[in-house]
Amino acid sequence: MQKVPLFLALGALALAPLHPLLAADNTLTPEQKADGWTALFDGQSLDGWSVKSGFATYKVEEGAIVGTTSSNSPNTFLTSDKAFGDFEMTVDVMLDDGGLNSGLQVRSKLKGEQHGGRLYGPQVEICPGVAGYIYGEATKYGWLSQERPSHKLFPLKQWVTFRVRAVGPKIETWISGQKVTELTLQNELATDHAEGHFGLQVHGVGAKGPFTVRWKNIYLKPLK
Repeated sequence: MQKVPLFLALGALALAPLHPLLAADNTLTPEQKADGWTALFDGQSLDGWSVKSGFATYKVEEGAIVGTTSSNSPNTFLTSDKAFGDFEMTVDVMLDDGGLNSGLQVRSKLKGEQHGGRLYGPQVEICPGVAGYIYGEATKYGWLSQERPSHKLFPLKQWVTFRVRAVGPKIETWISGQKVTELTLQNELATDHAEGHFGLQVHGVGAKGPFTVRWKNIYLKPLK
């Protein structure tokens, strides 16, 4: 057997990754599963999700959910069929173009019947400059995050990791590991939205577009 020179062996060790390889997209590691995490998206289908509130389109493409605007559609949400209470969640998001903003509904509810019902409740904003702040989608309150200093944590056309933690009336958000906001829901928002659905938003854009937004690695850890 041919011996490998010592300096080549040491060089190979220096180039080896310092951390174990991560699981493939939309796949949990054994450690994550043991810690109570589940995947809300299997990377292949929209099982467990339904389109509500508008008629934008959603499909799976290359292991990601792709939401695409439709002319003159209202805000549309790919909505989780199940409702959840206290949780921690991570999701990777990419906004393909500056003509669209998006959002992640948490603990949200449905009202009315048009387009399967109007999803309303706390929304984690997905938009350059204000990503991670919380808006009261289809509520009378508008912005729930009163302080919203602009930041550059969410660039366009790049995968960016959002983390959301909701315990009782408190909702916290991070982007790429950096804390963005911490909010305690007040009034009926605290009681009415102690649990609810997730929703992946394709915002209405009138007759412009089409524009797209993408999601993958949607992982949830229920908290007791």
